[in-house]
Amino acid sequence: MFEARLAKGAIFKKILEAVKDLLTEASWDCGDMGITLQAMDNAHVSLVSLNLRSDGFDKYRCDRNLTMGMNLGSMSKILKCAGNDDIVTIRAQDNPDTVTFVFESENGEKQSDYEMKLMSLDLEHLQIPETEYACVVKMPAGEFARICRDLSQFGDSIVISCSKQGVKFSASGDIGSANVKLAQSSNVDKEEEAVTIEMQEPVSFTYACRYLNFFTKATPLSAQVKLSMSPEYPLMVEYAIDDIGQIRYFLAPKIEDDDN
Repeated sequence: MFEARLAKGAIFKKILEAVKDLLTEASWDCGDMGITLQAMDNAHVSLVSLNLRSDGFDKYRCDRNLTMGMNLGSMSKILKCAGNDDIVTIRAQDNPDTVTFVFESENGEKQSDYEMKLMSLDLEHLQIPETEYACVVKMPAGEFARICRDLSQFGDSIVISCSKQGVKFSASGDIGSANVKLAQSSNVDKEEEAVTIEMQEPVSFTYACRYLNFFTKATPLSAQVKLSMSPEYPLMVEYAIDDIGQIRYFLAPKIEDDDN
């Protein structure tokens, strides 16, 4: 038997919004430590990694390891039926063909349940190595989303450069060029509004706007976003999810042609 109950059921809705434009289907791996999801996007350009710890749920039971293949579009439709304040419970048997979503109103007066057929997915499981990054930037998630949205008007790539002076986002195209610079904030009252940079060496990489804008769909999950960059590794964009886990996106830099 598998059962995961979350009083803040809206978190599930936000998670689905954060991944459904990148992934059409994915396997949810459930074990006694919690729920994980790892999948490449449809074009095999980026990787999504989600981790929800068992101790972050209001109730969590997983008698044996379980993998549930789901169509995320269908799952999103079901979660749209839940109210933002509803308690959400996900249940499945040990060798399930279906998974059940139960939505309860806060006052307990309304309960609805939806059963969804599971899919058999043959997805390779990728190991993500623990990495020491050359540069780690933490900044307000809303600010990062705004920068990605604004700069995508100028070109299909964004250059992220990091130095002791701060972090710079640049884009250029037919209409001209745009640069946004953020300095480290020294005296910010609210931690979530701070910009902090931990740097071993200066870095500058070019990334596809389209994917960065997909990643920022996770903005409602977290006040801050963490950008980690290194010469040998893909960019990691990480959003904490309350006190239950985190979602990470990985994107390799664009290789600039010498001719351009």
